[in-house]
Amino acid sequence: MSSFVAASEQRNSASSGRSRRGLRPNVVQLVRALPIRWRILSIAGLNSFVVLMLAWLIWDGAKVLSSAWDDVRQVRQSDRVLALLEGEAGRLQNLIHRYINQPSPEIFAEILLLREAVLGTLSSRASTDPMLSGSVAELERVTEQFLDGFGDLRVMQATIASAYQEQVLTPSKEMAGLYAIIDGAIGRNDSLLSPALGKSRESFAAALVAANVYYLSYTADAADDARKNIETIERTIPVMIDLAEHDLQRAALVKLGERAAALRQGLIDLAEHFGRRTFLLRTGIDANQAAMIAAIDKLSVQMRQREQQAQSTFDQALRDIYRKVAFIALLFLAIIIIAGVIIALSVRLPLQELMTAMGAITSGNYDREVQGTNATDEVGEMARSVEVFRDNAIAKRKAEDELRASKEKAENALTELREAQQNLIDAERLAALGGLVAGVAHEVNNPIGISLTVASSFARRCENFSAELKSDAPLRRSRLEEFIEGSRDAAQQLVGNLQRAAELIQSFKQVAVDRSHADRRQFDLREATEQIVASLRPVLKKSRLSVSIDVPAGLVVDSYPGSYGQVLTNLFLNAVTHAFPDGQSGVVSIEAKPLGADDVQIVISDDGVGMTSDVLRQAFDPFFTTRRNLGGTGLGLHIVYNLVSQQLGGRLGLDSRPGHGTTFRMTLPRVAPRQSTPTPTPAAADLNR
Repeated sequence: MSSFVAASEQRNSASSGRSRRGLRPNVVQLVRALPIRWRILSIAGLNSFVVLMLAWLIWDGAKVLSSAWDDVRQVRQSDRVLALLEGEAGRLQNLIHRYINQPSPEIFAEILLLREAVLGTLSSRASTDPMLSGSVAELERVTEQFLDGFGDLRVMQATIASAYQEQVLTPSKEMAGLYAIIDGAIGRNDSLLSPALGKSRESFAAALVAANVYYLSYTADAADDARKNIETIERTIPVMIDLAEHDLQRAALVKLGERAAALRQGLIDLAEHFGRRTFLLRTGIDANQAAMIAAIDKLSVQMRQREQQAQSTFDQALRDIYRKVAFIALLFLAIIIIAGVIIALSVRLPLQELMTAMGAITSGNYDREVQGTNATDEVGEMARSVEVFRDNAIAKRKAEDELRASKEKAENALTELREAQQNLIDAERLAALGGLVAGVAHEVNNPIGISLTVASSFARRCENFSAELKSDAPLRRSRLEEFIEGSRDAAQQLVGNLQRAAELIQSFKQVAVDRSHADRRQFDLREATEQIVASLRPVLKKSRLSVSIDVPAGLVVDSYPGSYGQVLTNLFLNAVTHAFPDGQSGVVSIEAKPLGADDVQIVISDDGVGMTSDVLRQAFDPFFTTRRNLGGTGLGLHIVYNLVSQQLGGRLGLDSRPGHGTTFRMTLPRVAPRQSTPTPTPAAADLNR
């Protein structure tokens, strides 16, 4: 390919060299003195002259072609009239069939319009056509028969509609009323008449549906179904009369049998009407339409023969004109080619110089100046435009250098932004951990304060009792028993409150250790869940929420308890903050179950206000929050998603609708994936949906 291009360039160079040596000193230079637009106009003028010559030749031959063409045109016009009649007749036949199958005012109006169009075509166009005037009478006769058949069909269609209304629908309505009377006259739920009546009513419903289908689609199967169901009704009426409980039921059943017989006879009459309609459609419409088409086809054959004769005359005259036009065209084509080559060289050579300059610019050589900028023609204007392009390219390279420097600054700014984001996450973690410590401290303060009060009271009692022992007054047995009973009660209160404080401290100790370290270990999922919920008791006391835990005992996982506690705490605080606004009451449920041999599923759900579709779509996005004006940062669910999907190696799903609560589903492996470097576990952040 490269050798071919090189050879082409060599041939072009040689050709351009010969052109410069031969034509350029005289003819090309003379042509270049004219603007390019005048050069192009000269070619256009030469072409116009050729066109005029050819037009004269064609006009001279047109007189010969006129007579032959008039004959061809008349034949084709007559053929178009026949084709129009044939198309209108076929369309009218289709409309009549459609009207018979599905009568409507729109189709009837279209049939009338098309009928007038067919008659109008026969009376206005065919009668005035010199080649069709002798056959118009036969066409009109067949067409009138065809259209008269439609009138007979309309009468038959009205008869069918009337028969359907009076002999099918009317008995059906009366039978429906009789069924209602019989059913209303049944006094007991265990009546022996009820099963037979239900079967008869089902057959009536099936018969009515089949009758409607038969009327609308004229389907033989539907007629058979309707007849069989009516026969079933008639067979069951004697049985139901025997089972009737009183005279009202018997009278209604007798009347029902009469109406069923009338309905069956109505279907028979309807079938006879359909048969007569089919006969009319076949003989009055289809047969006459076929006769009309046959007459049109006969005329079409005659038109084809006349057209062939006229076409032969026309073709001979046209060949004579072709020979004359070809001679003139070849002569002037040679003249136009010579003039075109001269004008092309006057444009091509300076354009090659511009292409060379553009190639230097695109290759990055901006130092080479553009040649020919002093010329006064259009090529000179192009050369000056290329020079402007070169200046712009130099300015573009300078702008790219500045853009590259700005990009480096933007990358540094992005690095600083990521560091700020990490600092914000760390701040959220420390703030949440501080809130957890304060809440637990407040919770522990209650039992310790009670214990201090009880101990102080017990100390005063001991001092009073010691003073009584040292006095000379005798110590009564009742006073000793009172002191012992008070001491026992104080000891029980001290033990109970101190045990409560110890449990809170132990739960907080375990949760705090798990939160501050990302170490993995084996732990019981139920015990870890209960410890985490125990650390959240201060939050529960401030709200009107209750927590339901359904985690099976003995479900041990090898994972990161701190990250699990982080996720559970965040989701719980998310429910407190968003699912139950304005202190609403509700329930937060925590459920877990094994999922196969390798996974566990944990479901945290609430019956709160739920999320909208827009909030649900962006719930896990970082910095997305609906409580920006209340101090929310939008990192809570983002942290939860990262902990579940990265450190715990699981999957997290979210399902919520407004007014139907929110459900988080975690699928975690029983053995978390190993990590070369432990991932820091963020503390509980204020979850912002």
